[in-house]
Amino acid sequence: MEKSELLVIGKITGAHGIRGAVKIHPFAETEAFFANGRELLVRRPRAGAGEKAYRICRVRPHKRLLLADLEGVCDCTAAEALAGAEIVVRRGELPGLEEGTYYWQDLYGLSVYTPQNHFLGTIEEIIATGSNDVYVVRNAGHEVLVPALATVVLDVDVEAGTMCVDLPEGL
Repeated sequence: MEKSELLVIGKITGAHGIRGAVKIHPFAETEAFFANGRELLVRRPRAGAGEKAYRICRVRPHKRLLLADLEGVCDCTAAEALAGAEIVVRRGELPGLEEGTYYWQDLYGLSVYTPQNHFLGTIEEIIATGSNDVYVVRNAGHEVLVPALATVVLDVDVEAGTMCVDLPEGL
């Protein structure tokens, strides 16, 4: 499995106000990527033409989101055109990971097996909960929720595209 050069760290969910601020749902644990003066790479899936850089003129928290004024986005129409766009960062700009931690994007699509080599499915979704993440593993309409705990997740091999889990009774 090949790692992507770009990782998604947020999503523009819409416009805010008439001056063209955008609402950002950040996925990163740190908001350092969304600081004033920082350049964002924005990828619009429907445009399909790669990424475009925007400099943050001003950013502020708003409920569970961030509101950002982007250079060159001067009105509500321009901001609304960015709705649904992903905010990406180059892998090399990210801090190093501790042993046993992974970027979510690298986990999507991993094939999940039990210690007896029984295929459970692939990771199609990750749910952040208060205590631990939960991997949503699907296979032919069957779904298994796997808690991201060291006692359950025995091995992760991103390069091979596999994860080995020992499910608690009842799952």
